[in-house]
Amino acid sequence: MNKLVRLAGGASLWLGVCAGAVQAQIVEPTVPPDPPVFAAQGTPQFVGVADMLEYKALPEYHQPAWMDKFVADGKLPPVAERLPKEPLVFKTANMPDGIGVYGDVMRHVIGGRPEGWNYIGGQAQGWGGIDIGMSECLTRTGPLFQIKAEELQPLPNLAKSWEWSEDGHELTMHLIEGAKWSDGDPFDAEDVMFYWEDNVLDSNVTPTNGATPETFGTGTTLVALDPYTIKWTFKSVRPEQYLYQMAYGTFCPGPSHLLKPQHPKYNTANTYDQYKNAFPPEYMNMPVMGAWVPMEYRADDVIVMRRNPYYWKVDENGNQLPYLNEVQYLLSTWAARDIMAASGTGDYSNLEQPENYVEALKRASQPDAPARLEFGPRTIGYSLLFNLSGNGWGQPDPRAQAVRELNRNLDFRKAISSALDRQRLGEGLSRGPFTAIYPGGIYSASAFYDKASTVYFPFSIETAKAYLAKAGLVDTDGNGFVNFPAGMMNGEDVTITLLTNTEIVTNRNVAEAVIAGLEPIGIRVVANFMSSTQSDANTQSGQFDWLVYRNLSDLVTVVQNTTTLAPVGPRTSVFHRAGSDGTLDLLPFEQDMIDVVDAFTATNDRAERVELMKHYQRLYTENVYAAGLTQYSAALVVNKRFANIPVGAPNFMFNWGEDSVMRERVFVPAASQQSYELFPNALPGAPGSPGPID
Repeated sequence: MNKLVRLAGGASLWLGVCAGAVQAQIVEPTVPPDPPVFAAQGTPQFVGVADMLEYKALPEYHQPAWMDKFVADGKLPPVAERLPKEPLVFKTANMPDGIGVYGDVMRHVIGGRPEGWNYIGGQAQGWGGIDIGMSECLTRTGPLFQIKAEELQPLPNLAKSWEWSEDGHELTMHLIEGAKWSDGDPFDAEDVMFYWEDNVLDSNVTPTNGATPETFGTGTTLVALDPYTIKWTFKSVRPEQYLYQMAYGTFCPGPSHLLKPQHPKYNTANTYDQYKNAFPPEYMNMPVMGAWVPMEYRADDVIVMRRNPYYWKVDENGNQLPYLNEVQYLLSTWAARDIMAASGTGDYSNLEQPENYVEALKRASQPDAPARLEFGPRTIGYSLLFNLSGNGWGQPDPRAQAVRELNRNLDFRKAISSALDRQRLGEGLSRGPFTAIYPGGIYSASAFYDKASTVYFPFSIETAKAYLAKAGLVDTDGNGFVNFPAGMMNGEDVTITLLTNTEIVTNRNVAEAVIAGLEPIGIRVVANFMSSTQSDANTQSGQFDWLVYRNLSDLVTVVQNTTTLAPVGPRTSVFHRAGSDGTLDLLPFEQDMIDVVDAFTATNDRAERVELMKHYQRLYTENVYAAGLTQYSAALVVNKRFANIPVGAPNFMFNWGEDSVMRERVFVPAASQQSYELFPNALPGAPGSPGPID
């Protein structure tokens, strides 16, 4: 018997008398309707991995001409000495516009604000592609949208190659040899092991994007064999799945030579909070392995990043990348990003707020439009997440604990799902073929989606009320809102707080639609709207009842971030984590989901994986693990002066568009270059020093 019904006391008698009447009111679940046809979607040109990149030494290397004086003055070694033995070489044939030229800047606009530069210690950089431009990871997945299906696996990156042992339990990875951080310090296995041992394995640290030991498989170990070789050992046989977890943003090492002295393990005078916050946004020239280094920050104004003089990727002519000298981030709003990119006062936007679609399309259709706009598949979507932790995670007060008991009741979750008018919610964001009904679980745009395995609870107020009654929730005082059952919260009105990050306008609009939509069934929902920093903190600490959440790549690709599909470990799920004793209070179907995910990661057989995900989709949707809200297409908005933008690059799939387009290869032809650089002919200074050197 469900715990909630046991607590309901007299409510269970009412259920026994009225069960037939309740059943008569319930509209049975069905399969979801097909999404509307949306023809304006680009198609990638599919290639093999070898057609895109390789690692090899070239006979000569080049840099921007203005950097020659830095070398002549002894401020930099020659470019050949700054590169690894075998740099990553991008193939010309895969560049849509060929070998590029140096110069110009990409102007971004973001609504986030940086907490600081300690990414692996848990600080966000403000999103919008800042961290993607600074960080490099063992593998890379953003460009996989254009890789042939028969070759689909993560691309090499900091790990240039790998091989499996004969028994399939060990994976030996070879790191790029001779690469350097942007301050010239060597990158090697020490950086990898510091991230693994002192950040992922240390439960006192929560790396940005939430890597945990279970992200890479329960019982997985990692050791360094020499400065450029590491070895993974897995419990399962040849779990190629975890190669995806070694990409952004769960295995991107930080500069151990700078971070290690701040970690409490090596500096006993420091707390973990001091470690996390040791490099605030005012700290300039943070060493990076990415293409650009932060060297100017003005609060609520701008972040300026200049080219990394030690960047380890080149084109086939030996030109050290990136081509762009500078990237800028205007600290504004996410809505302004779309407007400024479409108008030409910004250069790039992931157009993912459907409220702006119609206006952006109108502007892009004009002959003098400065930007091109290309839509991809429906890979953006929102879910309503229920906090399923009844074990004390987040230290809930009595009301919050009572809400969690409701969240764990299937009839309650069915009631909420049935009360959501998803068609109206989507149309409220944008008219047209952009949005689609989303029941939850795997997206319809995913290769693993199966309509027949998807359980959809159609919009029905009467059905929702009937499910509430089955859960023992009725309006006992006649004020229009249902009350907790007898024995819970003294029968008070059920009041639920809804957390979301309102720096993104769509988040607020979706949350407000949920709040308004649940009032007719007598559920009072109170908005808890916060900035991204505050919202992230509340989410990570479990301080929420419900969460309006923009889904990540796990429900699009399935093969990326697979371990977040179910609570396979104490900290892998966003909305169901272990309490202070380290244990999870799993619902029965959650254990079934974990078994499916474990089986999926343990096999590389495509047909078997497809069948497993059918089972997963049914478990997810019939149990309303989370209530899907809406899914929709998104677009890249890129200024027309930029070249080498891949055809069909998605706004979001394996990663965000800033990674998919491979910005280090993007360039502006000489005739189209503008005078937008704020720090021309300048390079990053020493770590912690103010601003650039020129």
